[in-house]
Amino acid sequence: MSESEVTREGVRGGRPDRDATTGAVRADGRQGGRRRRGRVRAERAMVPDAEFRSYYGLPVLNAPTWQSPDIPGYLFLGGLAGASSVLGAGAQATGRPVLARSSKVAALGAGLVSLVALVHDLGKPERFLNMLRVFKVTSPMSVGSWLLAGYVPLAGVAAASAVTGKVPRVGAAATAGAATLGPAVASYTAALISDTAVPAWHDGHREMPYVFVGSGATAAGGLGLVAAPLREQGPARALAAVGVGAELASFELMERRMGMTAEPYSSGTGGRYVRASKVLAVAGLAGAVLGRRSRLASAVSGAALVAASAATRWGIFHAGMQSAEDPKYTVVPQRERRREREAARSGAPGGAEQSGA
Repeated sequence: MSESEVTREGVRGGRPDRDATTGAVRADGRQGGRRRRGRVRAERAMVPDAEFRSYYGLPVLNAPTWQSPDIPGYLFLGGLAGASSVLGAGAQATGRPVLARSSKVAALGAGLVSLVALVHDLGKPERFLNMLRVFKVTSPMSVGSWLLAGYVPLAGVAAASAVTGKVPRVGAAATAGAATLGPAVASYTAALISDTAVPAWHDGHREMPYVFVGSGATAAGGLGLVAAPLREQGPARALAAVGVGAELASFELMERRMGMTAEPYSSGTGGRYVRASKVLAVAGLAGAVLGRRSRLASAVSGAALVAASAATRWGIFHAGMQSAEDPKYTVVPQRERRREREAARSGAPGGAEQSGA
């Protein structure tokens, strides 16, 4: 205290202790200061609030190099293709030729464009072909590449047969094959993004496949409402209703379970897409149910459902990128998990003693 000076105002020049608080705290827990002439003079905080940052301002994680619109389009179109194949098979089995034909054509178109988007993001077609050199069950990208390689030809044969009316037996077999692979095509992209270290994707791995399947069903049902006449829209409307319900319920459950890592789904670019998706999904489903006797209302509602599904995929994509760029979504959950493990280890002997007693 040799450099300090005691004055009427207190100690001047003294260095604060390492346990010093950043401001005076009163008995009621609020921060206060010296009372002079009826007013409270708050003390200025000496320690700034902690900020989550990394060395040299770089993110903690290396964010994926995936770009928009290639990857979110790839996620959306894969779900649309897989669900459309299932809808097309159901429409064919129940004698709805227009709905069956439009769904099969949509499945082929979405599958082809999805494949093109993936190849474009990879940079070279050879890279996609190289993934077909081996089949690795533990790699979602490997499984997905083989799924697309088998699915797109089947969808192509089914669509060609439905449009031309030729080789109906071959077309029926291809329709059944595409419908069998359809759910896997619609859901494997959820495993693909959940198998990364991106917090907003990885932490939602339990519900993400249900979100993707529901979103794909929403898009396929909406497209069926746009393309099919009123008398054939029953399966499309039912599929859209199931898809919207599954998507919204799974998304809500996912956000509640994830905790703070779900914040990007309600903020920033990702949050805006997610909110738009929910509004479009509810409005589209309401229009499809209430306007079932109007061709125009059904078409508008179907377009809203397709847009809702696309907004879901774009929202999930951008939310994941936001969580990879902000270090708090990586650091804070890691610290919480570490504290939980330490608490469990320290509490285990005590629990054993209590149970033995």
